[in-house]
Amino acid sequence: MELKRRRLTQWGAALAAGSALPPLWAQSANAAGGYPSKTVRLIIPFAPGGGTDIVGRVIAAKLQESWGQTFVADNKGGGNGTIGLDACAKSAPDGHTLAMVTGSASVNVTLQGNKQPYDLLKDLAPVSQITSQPYALVVNPKLPAKNLAELIAMAKAKPGTLNYGSSGPGGLSHLAGELFCMLAGIKMTHVPYKGGNPALNDVVAGNIDMLFSTRLQAHPFIVSNRVKAFAVTTATRSASAPELPTMAEAGVPGYEVAGWYGLLAPAGTPAAIVDKLQQEIARILKMPDVKEKLALDGSDAVGSTPAQFGAHMRGEVDKWRKLIQQAGITGG
Repeated sequence: MELKRRRLTQWGAALAAGSALPPLWAQSANAAGGYPSKTVRLIIPFAPGGGTDIVGRVIAAKLQESWGQTFVADNKGGGNGTIGLDACAKSAPDGHTLAMVTGSASVNVTLQGNKQPYDLLKDLAPVSQITSQPYALVVNPKLPAKNLAELIAMAKAKPGTLNYGSSGPGGLSHLAGELFCMLAGIKMTHVPYKGGNPALNDVVAGNIDMLFSTRLQAHPFIVSNRVKAFAVTTATRSASAPELPTMAEAGVPGYEVAGWYGLLAPAGTPAAIVDKLQQEIARILKMPDVKEKLALDGSDAVGSTPAQFGAHMRGEVDKWRKLIQQAGITGG
C-alpha cells in the first residue's frame, strides 16, 4: 500500500512538472525569439569569387544588418559542393550554421550516389530558394567562331579538340556542357575546376576554350570584351541580356538548363528558426540594391517557403537523374 501511494505521488509530481512546461510550438517560438544568439557561420561550398560566393556574401551582410549579429561567410570548397554541405549537415541544428546550395547538389545525388556522406533530402533542412538564373556560354575572344553555329561546326570538324571548363565534375556547368555535346552531336573535352571563378579566369587567359558560366560571374568579363557570350541556357531570353539568343534559338533545339541558389540548415533545426530566416530572406530579396546585384546574373529573386524549396529540390533530383541515366553521364 505504501509503495502504491509513493508511485502515485511521483506520478503526480511528474504530471505537475509537465503541466508547467510550455507546449512544443511555444518552445520553438521562444527559440526563434532569441535567434541568432551568437555568430552565424554561412558555409559557401565553393571557391571565392564565384556566383554562389557573391550571392551568399550579399545575404550574409544583409542578415547581419537586420539582426545585429555577426554572419561569417566561410568558403569550404571541394567535391562540387559536397564537403561544405557535409559540414553543415553534421553541425548542431540550432540555426547558427547554414549553407548555400546550388543546383549542382541535385545532380550530385545521382552522380556521386553512395559516395555522398549525407542525404541531401534528409540530412539538410530547406530554408529558401534564393534565385533562379540562366547560364551563359562564354568563349575566349581568340576562338575563331563568331557564334554558336560556327562553334558547333568547329567542334564537328575536329572532334575532341575543343574543350570546356566547369566548376567541378557533375556540377551544372559540367552537365550544361555534356547536354550541349549530346544535343549538338559534337565531342569536346571536359576540364573540371574547383569553382567557377578559376575556370572563368582560364577562359579569359586562353587556357581553355569556353565555359557555361553564371551571368553574375561572367558579366564584368563580357562587358570588357575579355570573353564572348554566345547564348543563354534557359528556355527564354534573359531580361538582363535580351540581345543574347537562347541555346535553342542559336541552333540547339530542346536545350534548357536553369541554375539556382538556395539556403539550407542542418536537419532538425527548429521550424520557427527556419521560418524566421526564410521570412527575412524574402524581405531582403525585395531590396533595390539586392535586386540590382542579382540582375547582373540575369537572376530572378525567389524567396520561396521551406516547403516550396523542398519540393523544388526533389523535382530537380528526379529531373537530373533521368537525364544523367539517358545520356550515360558519369562523374563526381
